[in-house]
Amino acid sequence: MIRLLNADILSTPAIRLDGQQVYLRPAQVKDWRDWADLRERSRDFLAPWEPTWPADALLRPSFLRRVRRQAAEWRNDEAYSFLIFERSSDRLVGGIGLSNIRRGVAQMGTMGYWVGKPHARRGYTSEAAIVALGFAFGQLGLHRVEAACLPTNQPSQGLLEKVGFVREGYARGYLRIDGRWADHVLYAILRDDWRG
Repeated sequence: MIRLLNADILSTPAIRLDGQQVYLRPAQVKDWRDWADLRERSRDFLAPWEPTWPADALLRPSFLRRVRRQAAEWRNDEAYSFLIFERSSDRLVGGIGLSNIRRGVAQMGTMGYWVGKPHARRGYTSEAAIVALGFAFGQLGLHRVEAACLPTNQPSQGLLEKVGFVREGYARGYLRIDGRWADHVLYAILRDDWRG
């Protein structure tokens, strides 16, 4: 279910996507402290799976640039980024997004996600993925959503398969992760595969 919220001047559109135990909404300036605290507490947990963090990654000015960039990406139909919150407590647990939106004959995008270490293995990210796919195939009208993860990231592969993604291949030197070019396992789901 989509619920519109009041817009913040630096924020992306005021939208909220609700699941059973989580809800998704775009980042707002007021989220900086909770976001930075969760990312800092989870640094060792996240670093092996992500691009190298810049020195100012968790500082407020960097977060404000992130919010502005995400707002521009929404306006330009390039990417749709959300934070993931636990519904019962409004506590931030992670993030998920649809990026590299391609229109025309492609009608596809790429899904990426992260979860804070204290909230891993609780089903939050898989539910967030289901909610985000509903948005991708419904509101955005995409035909295909792709995702990729490191071959050693068994939890991520399990999550993708659980929500309906199909393993399609293997890409050598696909993304620069934790300071080095890394191979990735490639997944995709089509609107026709989606069971919602």
